[in-house]
Amino acid sequence: MTQEVVTYEQFTGDPFASYRPDNEVEGALTVLKWAYETYGDSIVYACSFGAEGIVLIDLISKVKPDAKVVFLDTGIHFQETYALIDKVKARYPQLNIEMRKPDLTLDEQAEEYGSALWKKNPNQCCYIRKIKPLEDTLSGATAWVSGLRREQSASRKNTNFVNKDERFKSVKVCPLIYWTWDFVWQYIRLNDLDYNVLHDQGYPSIGCMPCTSPDEGDGRSGRWKGFNKTECGLHTTGNQD
Repeated sequence: MTQEVVTYEQFTGDPFASYRPDNEVEGALTVLKWAYETYGDSIVYACSFGAEGIVLIDLISKVKPDAKVVFLDTGIHFQETYALIDKVKARYPQLNIEMRKPDLTLDEQAEEYGSALWKKNPNQCCYIRKIKPLEDTLSGATAWVSGLRREQSASRKNTNFVNKDERFKSVKVCPLIYWTWDFVWQYIRLNDLDYNVLHDQGYPSIGCMPCTSPDEGDGRSGRWKGFNKTECGLHTTGNQD
């Protein structure tokens, strides 16, 4: 695999388009090694600390122990999520984990937009508390890593290893596209990784507390119950889904 620097402006396609790894771990590590060798310190991992996030942190630590990891700290995550982050920091002390907060505090957001904005306009709330902070984070980054898997939802089924990201005008690297939910958990248990205990309580996908529910459906069906919404907007080209 050549080490051409794939940028948003010069993007011509996924350099791994024809790559079919023999196994999931080999594939993810191959893509991650390419990404960190290609982009160095100008690549960021935006981690939600879900099951896929824990897997990626472990894999990234094998490739670049001091990698930059950003958590979009909306201020309304579950306490279990914050407890997990503390465990991850202890296990991987070299990782550069940044807790990125929105420009507006929850009180300031309530004063400007009304209380519990997530109940009235979750797209606006996601933009203020997640999308804008990631826009700011990626302003100096050429590429970012994401834990998207093709199996997760219809909107993610065509995700490639390396993608032109129209939302953030960046390159999005997704090493886990061929991983199944079962294999994610096989990796977690085989490597005795810490994970969010809410997964044991019926939460397949964990985001902000007011907008996440336990669910037996697909990977995103427990998010934003009552709204025609399964994405916060980080992985779409507009504020709406």
